[in-house]
Amino acid sequence: MSVKLIESRKLYDGTISMRKDRFLLNNREVEKEIVVHRPSVGIIPVLDDSVILVTQYRRAADRTLLEIPAGKIEDGETPEQAAEREMDEEIGYTGDLRPFLKWYLAPGYDTELMYLFVATNLKKIKSKRERDVDENIVVKKVRLDSAVKKCLNGQIQDCKTIAALLAYSKPV
Repeated sequence: MSVKLIESRKLYDGTISMRKDRFLLNNREVEKEIVVHRPSVGIIPVLDDSVILVTQYRRAADRTLLEIPAGKIEDGETPEQAAEREMDEEIGYTGDLRPFLKWYLAPGYDTELMYLFVATNLKKIKSKRERDVDENIVVKKVRLDSAVKKCLNGQIQDCKTIAALLAYSKPV
C-alpha cells in the first residue's frame, strides 16, 4: 500500500481539533476530515468477582451510559498517571495498574488512542480531586459475569466498555 500526504489543513482548534487531509492512497487522491484528540486511558477496576463501573450522561448520545472509568491524558502525564488520576476522580479508588491493551476508538475519523489498564488490589480513598464539570457520575459495583451479559444484551452500549469487558473476561 502506498500513502503520500498532499496537504493537511486545520479546520477547527479547541478542546479537540479538526483537520482536512488530502492524500494519495495507491495513487488515488482522497480527502478526509480528521478529529484530532488527545490519547486517553480506560480502566477495568477489579474487586473480587466484580468490576467498578460508572454511569454518566453523555450529551452526544443524549443518554446515561454504563462505562468503565476513562478519560483524557493531560499534558505531562504518562498513561499510568492518567489512569491513577481517573480512578481517583471517577471512582475514589487506588490500586495496582497493569497495562492490558491499547486501541484506536474510531480510526475512520479520529486520532484518539486509548491505553487500557486492569486495576487490582483496590483500596477505597477519599478523593481530593474535583470531577470535570460535565461528569455527573454514579459509581456501580457489578459482578463481571453480569457486566458481560449487559454487554451482550445491549444494556451496555459504550464500545470501549464492551470491548474492554469482553476482552478481560475471555483471556487468551
